[in-house]
Amino acid sequence: MAPRLPLLVLTLTLATAGAAAAHAPAAHAGGAILTATFTRTSTWDSGYGADYVIANSGDAVATGWTVEFDLPAGTTVTSSWSSLRTTTGNHQRFTNVSWNGAVAPGATVSFGFNVAALGVPLNCTVNGAACAGGTAPTTVPTPPPTTPAPTTPAPTTPAPTTPAPTTPTTPPASAGPLVEVGTAAQLSAALTAARPGQTIRLAPGTYSGAFLGRAVGTAAAPITVTGPATAIITNPESSGTNPGCSVPAAGFDPGYGFWLYGAAHWTLTGFTVAGAAKGIMIDDSPHVTVDGVHVHDIGDEGVHFRRSSADGIIRNSRIERTGLVQPQYGEGIYLGSANSNWSCYGNTGGLDASDRVQVLDNEVGPDVAAEHVDVKEGTVAGVIRGNTWHGQGIAGQNSADSWLDVKGSNYLIEGNTGTFRAPGVFANGYETHNPTAGSGCGNIWRDNRSDLGGVGKWAVNVTSTSKCAGNPNIVYASNTVANATSGLTNIAVTPLPQ
Repeated sequence: MAPRLPLLVLTLTLATAGAAAAHAPAAHAGGAILTATFTRTSTWDSGYGADYVIANSGDAVATGWTVEFDLPAGTTVTSSWSSLRTTTGNHQRFTNVSWNGAVAPGATVSFGFNVAALGVPLNCTVNGAACAGGTAPTTVPTPPPTTPAPTTPAPTTPAPTTPAPTTPTTPPASAGPLVEVGTAAQLSAALTAARPGQTIRLAPGTYSGAFLGRAVGTAAAPITVTGPATAIITNPESSGTNPGCSVPAAGFDPGYGFWLYGAAHWTLTGFTVAGAAKGIMIDDSPHVTVDGVHVHDIGDEGVHFRRSSADGIIRNSRIERTGLVQPQYGEGIYLGSANSNWSCYGNTGGLDASDRVQVLDNEVGPDVAAEHVDVKEGTVAGVIRGNTWHGQGIAGQNSADSWLDVKGSNYLIEGNTGTFRAPGVFANGYETHNPTAGSGCGNIWRDNRSDLGGVGKWAVNVTSTSKCAGNPNIVYASNTVANATSGLTNIAVTPLPQ
């Protein structure tokens, strides 16, 4: 999925008339007159997000609403919010939920949905009355003509006279509103309805379920999810059938604690993820910042930047007790994908280019069963700086026996502090490997402090110099090592530049 691109707003106005004739007299019978306006709020290469805004231009309260429409073959609704949805073939039916069923005269309510493919609604009805139109114009239209009925036409955009619901369902202002959540259901709804500039704030408590964010923020208006460390997100059990390559699908819950998919420019801060199959999964989501989170007691890896989730940051975070179910896959932080998985996760030129990710000032371990950071082949130009590695509890399965395994290229690894104490399996502090041509080369170690606990051989073990002859790895003399069975590095140490 490519980042969603700006789109001219496409608007369809779907009107229903009351029992009044086309030219009703001023003294008409009272009643609610509803219109429903369809707006695409975002689009991407394989689908779009949309809202319907339902307005009442009559003189009585509407006590409930139902919007129905058909979608062209091959176009499906993948998720929806602020409504109850029923799908029968290509036919979609949306009804109000408890808090947005009443529409006062002059007021509006709304609901929204995401769509796979690009077809727009056809054959629309509002409360059973046929709606004109159904095909979106290709340019921004002029305001719709005044609908007949009241002598005094309703304004084009009625001002609401009833309070807005706690969770906004229309696109927020550029600065973004604050959405307070306190239950799992509220968090799910807020994630589904998220808009650029919005902040979703978790109250203390436990949020159990599958939490997926797919909206796209911007550099100027990122989407933020924040909460205290006592706001704990958990997802203890996976369910449903994986459609292949772990993509979002109806009924499929992979057991991730928090999942971003195709969701650029998000910030996750402060809260805790615990008791999940995987911790925080970031798929096809560039420019994501993870800041000050606590991830612990996880079945596999703690935090994973995958499917070319480039230009991300993880900082000031604590990760411990990973790999409880599969120790060989219990990495603390995972950048990219193994080349054996590029057929699933390699969406940029055939490889997983989760490039330029910065790993800053985190504390990883103890009891991280695999590498504290696993830097996969195909990724480049990241920065790993100022972190603390606690090697106690490394399991040694699947050759995971070091703080870092660097298969990516041109990384700066600087100012980190690593220790190892039993129990655990520990070969070296840092290792390089070269599973693909040019991988595991051009990396720089500088100002790192390593205590190998009397067990590890080298602070930095470079497994091949010949495979990196044109782009060698460099270990500067500013690195230090203690309690090594062999020493600082197995290659020539480079003096510091003058």
